[in-house]
Amino acid sequence: MALNFFDQFMSPSLFGIPLIALALTLPWLLFPAATSRWLNSRMLTLQGWFVNRFTQQLLLPINLGGHKWAALFTSLMLFLITLNMLGLLPYTFTPTTQLSLNMGLAIPLWLATVIIGMRNQPTHALGHLLPEGTPTPLIPVLIIIETISLFIRPLALGVRLTANLTAGHLLIQLIATAAFVLLPLMPTVAILTTVLLFLLTLLEVAVAMIQAYVFVLLLSLYLQENV
Repeated sequence: MALNFFDQFMSPSLFGIPLIALALTLPWLLFPAATSRWLNSRMLTLQGWFVNRFTQQLLLPINLGGHKWAALFTSLMLFLITLNMLGLLPYTFTPTTQLSLNMGLAIPLWLATVIIGMRNQPTHALGHLLPEGTPTPLIPVLIIIETISLFIRPLALGVRLTANLTAGHLLIQLIATAAFVLLPLMPTVAILTTVLLFLLTLLEVAVAMIQAYVFVLLLSLYLQENV
């Protein structure tokens, strides 16, 4: 039974071909396409309002030089939210529970922010490794600590997203299994467990959106330090 709980995180395959590429492509097909009409549909209007509000909120503390990343951040936010939400449906696969995928998103984007900082303002970028007013004996230790914390950032981005989604999926499956087993034995307890499962599912919907927002928000903060 313990192994069955983790089977949902295995990458599905058909005839030996991994289907994770299909799972990554599907979200883009669900967004409504723009039309040439003067008046948009309700879905397009809602999507445009959400994108505008999110972009304004995200880029508010960033300098004008970082506004070039608006399209990338917004697309990544919508992509992660859609993947996380689709993964809550029954008999579906959540690609963002794979640490390799999350690290593949986190490392290049984090590295891009570091390279931009080193190219545009190398003195300021290297100044983050040594806070002002540091006592002389502590300088080597602080440089090592700040360097380690700098390289831990992409790992923290990927692990945070993976761990939160994996824990939520495991909790949902454990409580659903408990409700199914208790139904013929203790119907009242099974009903209460089902109510708890419903509340947990609502919480996981919120977690799916919040974790996607946190992932993009932290990337924007890393960009703000280097722009």
